[in-house]
Amino acid sequence: MNVKWEQRKLSSIAHQTFGGGTPSKSNKQFWNGDFPWIQSSDLAEDTIRGVHPNKFITQNALQISAAKKIPKNSIAIVSRVGVGKVALIPFNYSTSQDFLSLSGLKINSQFATYSIHKIMKKTASQLQGTSIKGITKKDILNKAIIFPISGKEQVHISSLLKYVDYIISLQQRKLNQLKRLKRAMLQQLFVDKNCKQPILRFKNFNDNWEERKLSDIANYRNGKAHEQYIDMNGIYTVVNSKFISTNGKVKKFSNKPIELLKKGEIAFVLSDVPNGKALAKAYLIDSDNRYSLNQRIAGITPSSDINSYFLYILMNRNRYFLKFDDGVGQTNLSKKDIEEFKENYPLFDEQQKIANLFSKIQILITLQQNKLTQLTTLKKYLLQKLFI
Repeated sequence: MNVKWEQRKLSSIAHQTFGGGTPSKSNKQFWNGDFPWIQSSDLAEDTIRGVHPNKFITQNALQISAAKKIPKNSIAIVSRVGVGKVALIPFNYSTSQDFLSLSGLKINSQFATYSIHKIMKKTASQLQGTSIKGITKKDILNKAIIFPISGKEQVHISSLLKYVDYIISLQQRKLNQLKRLKRAMLQQLFVDKNCKQPILRFKNFNDNWEERKLSDIANYRNGKAHEQYIDMNGIYTVVNSKFISTNGKVKKFSNKPIELLKKGEIAFVLSDVPNGKALAKAYLIDSDNRYSLNQRIAGITPSSDINSYFLYILMNRNRYFLKFDDGVGQTNLSKKDIEEFKENYPLFDEQQKIANLFSKIQILITLQQNKLTQLTTLKKYLLQKLFI
């Protein structure tokens, strides 16, 4: 469409603006009512929909506290903790003081929300790394918004983005279902410490599972320092904590094979900061002569009667290892800690059946995650190209 676009301040596209307020937490007459009171945590990061209020206030709170009644189809903009979050609210609501809301919009509400979301995301990225914790409501209202004069074009743009958001939400739902399926299968197909047989079992397997120490079913070795051999043009991938914690996405390379890993070995993170997400995370090596084991990473080589993928599932972020993290100091798992790890194991054929099932589920999860990533990238592209 060959339509002119117009630039205005945000303050000029709404008939009314609202701040927010928090009713006194000590006054029981203000809380557990039926009127939604929204906090920043109730909004999602990358969508303008899907607001899920967790707290509700009373009519009494609306009348005599700092909370305000804001009409439906208003735009809620986070101004402090969580800058970058923006949502179009389809119901009457109130907010904490961390919000500015625009009501009685003079342009298409969906178009305005997408545009403001883009503006606030840019603002959030500019605030990163600074000591500034938020943005004033005055500064938000002074920001410029550019929009097509034609209401029809506003509708076309917002409708396309709404459809992409809908597809993204469907794909996210599928991904969540697959992850729930995996968690359920982990509970059903593996035994706990007090049982010798799982709840769910493949046909023709009836034997009890046997408890064994890791030292009885695998060999342990430590990695070695690679710092002086790091070379981004190297041919060997250095398996360090960052590599494992990002599932192989963040890589360093070495020009020397310091401690080569073989296909079927498991690389295992031994050290992390308090409450870190890398501790006890495992990575299954998928090829020979390609990966080199870094220091503070253990190399676990399963014996011939242990399926590598089965052991990888058992070890990955197992609660036994996580209990060593006291939440205060850095955790450093020792060789003894690892080798004392006890679990129940079935015979090899059953291990293989279970491993094959989980491998297939993980492939589906990865494919679904890739679809979601592609759609999210498409949405970012559209936001860049459809707005001035």
